[in-house]
Amino acid sequence: MTRPAAIVTGGARGIGLACAQALAESGFDILVADLAETAADGLATDITTRGAKFAYFSCDIADLAGHTALVDAAMRAFGRIDCLVNNAGVGAVVRGDLLALKPENFDRALGVNLRGTVFLSQAVARAMLATPGDHPKSIITITSVSAEMASPERPDYCISKAGLSMWVKNLALRLAAENIAVFEVRPGIIRTDMTSGVTAKYGALIDGGLVPAKRWGEASDIGAVVAALAGGKLGFSTGSIINVDGALSVPRL
Repeated sequence: MTRPAAIVTGGARGIGLACAQALAESGFDILVADLAETAADGLATDITTRGAKFAYFSCDIADLAGHTALVDAAMRAFGRIDCLVNNAGVGAVVRGDLLALKPENFDRALGVNLRGTVFLSQAVARAMLATPGDHPKSIITITSVSAEMASPERPDYCISKAGLSMWVKNLALRLAAENIAVFEVRPGIIRTDMTSGVTAKYGALIDGGLVPAKRWGEASDIGAVVAALAGGKLGFSTGSIINVDGALSVPRL
């Protein structure tokens, strides 16, 4: 049996890298798609030492014209696509009063987080349907607790993730009969480069009880969930939301 293959967008660091590592250790060959023109130093070795074949594709998923080339690169490298991890995303360009939100900042957040992810998912789903194989297939989208929990200082980010959550639901319905499982993974407060600028703020909130688990989330927490979903054992749970947030999003009195 050939090895399954996965595309991980934004896979060069942070949550995306942790997903790529976990999938490689689970038996997947990995194509990392990221913004840099070449793979980060050590990235190929990191993945291949886990037993996987590695490929890299430089792209901005907000540029829809590049999606076909990304899919083609995965097919050339591996001859198949069994899993797409939609991880690439951007935070709010500027945090501040929502009444001062600029249209160009709104467009950037939605262009990457929502529009780019929607149409890349569409392109990969078509490729999956055109090349059925002997492994479970899945499309796993990393959103955020901000898909449901409002943050008035970054409404553009929240709106992009909320819209993406609805896309996942619709995609799950469309692909359920095709045996392509579709999942939404919602991280909470995760220690990554994206949160490095607010470490003190969130550290104090966690210490104050914001996160019932009383710790930061780690990128590896997300990677472990993604690998489990991609393994196919939860296929009948397609359409599900998996919160990875230490119970942050559980309503409390």
